[in-house]
Parts: sequence; C-alpha cells; structure tokens
Amino acid sequence: MVQGYRRSSAPKMSYDYESYTEPLAASSNMEFSDKSVRMGFIRKVYLILMAQLAVTFGMVAVFNLSTEVKLYFGHNPAYFYVALVGTIVCIIALSCCGNLRRRTPHNFIFLGLFTVFEGFVLGTAAATFTSYEILMAVGITLVVVLSLTIFAFQTKFDFTTCRMFVFVSIIVLFMFGLLAMIIRNEILSIVYSCIGALLFSFYLVFDTQMLVGGSHKYSISPEEYVFAALTLYLDVINIFMYILSIIGHSRS
Repeated sequence: MVQGYRRSSAPKMSYDYESYTEPLAASSNMEFSDKSVRMGFIRKVYLILMAQLAVTFGMVAVFNLSTEVKLYFGHNPAYFYVALVGTIVCIIALSCCGNLRRRTPHNFIFLGLFTVFEGFVLGTAAATFTSYEILMAVGITLVVVLSLTIFAFQTKFDFTTCRMFVFVSIIVLFMFGLLAMIIRNEILSIVYSCIGALLFSFYLVFDTQMLVGGSHKYSISPEEYVFAALTLYLDVINIFMYILSIIGHSRS
C-alpha cells in the first residue's frame, strides 16, 4: 500500500508590501516633522534673542553716549535699584513658573520687562567705561559668541551630559566672586573675570546644544522658546560683562 503525500495545512507566506512601506513612510514623515518643528523653534529663539540684544545694547549706547542721561541717572540711584529688583523678580518668575513662561502673551511681557531692566542695569554699569572699551568688548563678544555657536552646532561631543559640572561651577564662581569682593585685589579680580568669561563660554555651548536637541542626551522642549532665549541671552550678556571687566582692569 502506497501511502499518499499529505498536504501541509500550514498557511502560505504572503508579502504585503504596503504593510512594510506605510510604517517607513510614517516614520520618515514623523522624523521630517520633528526636524521642521525643531528648526522653527531654533529660528524663533534666535529672533527673540536678537531683539533682546538690540534693546540691551541700544540702552548701553544711550547711557554711554548721552551725557545728560548719564548724569541724571547718576544723581538718582533709586532707578538703578528698582531696575535691579525688577530684573531679579522677572528672572525668578520666568525660571520657576513653567506655566507663566509658556503662556502667551504673559511670557513675552515678563521677558520684555526683564530685558529692559537688564539693559538699564547694564547701561548704568557700562557708563563708567569709554566708548572705545565698550566697542572693543562688543567686538570680542561677537567673535566669541559666533565661534562658539558654530562649534556647538558642528561638534560631535555632547556637552549636555555635563549638567553636574554646570551646577557645581556656577556655585564655585559665585563663591569666588564673593571672595574677590571682600579682598579687592586687582589680580584676583582679573582672574575672576577670566574664569567667569570662560565658564559662560562653556555655558553658551551647553545651552546651544540643549536648544539644538537631536542626538544630544538632553534638549529643551519647543514649548520653552522663552526660557531658551533667556538662557542664551544671559550667557551672551555675562560673556560681554566679564570681557568688559577684563578690559577695564587692564586699563587701570
């Protein structure tokens, strides 16, 4: 008796090409969407930053070039302390209140007030320097900021992994600043200004990579465009102030 071959009951393998191409297309579209959102976020942040810097350095120019403004606010120091308090209040509100800095137009109002207050404080401080020294500090700051921004976009090293260093170094810099204020030594002040300029240069690279996102370990949410602009603005302003301080100390 010849036993017949038994037909296999296993289902035939069929290839549904659409089921493979659709997920790939969806993934590609999602990746493109994420990149477009991130690029729009970056453009928005830098537009806000440019507006802040224009207001700030415009006020610095007014304080430095107008003798009447310099004398008036020099004889009325109450304005300086009001602006200083306003700066602290605005930066605490924007840094600690997430709902505030994500709600329009409240976030722009507080950021605008902070920029004006900071411009006033910076203009008052820069009024003791000559126009040549301020222009020199602005030029050096521009070169440093542009160079470090290009470096942050191009480098393969992920600086966002250095969050603990950022936290520790700002505390050390603050304590060093208190020491320099107490001792009041010229060399110590120059060293402090140099360290401050170097650290805020590092912070600029760190914050720029947080802004870029992508393959970096940590990134800023696209909803936090005001906070991102605020951090970059503070980095640039601090670099400028420390460079201006170095120029001032070298003069004396």
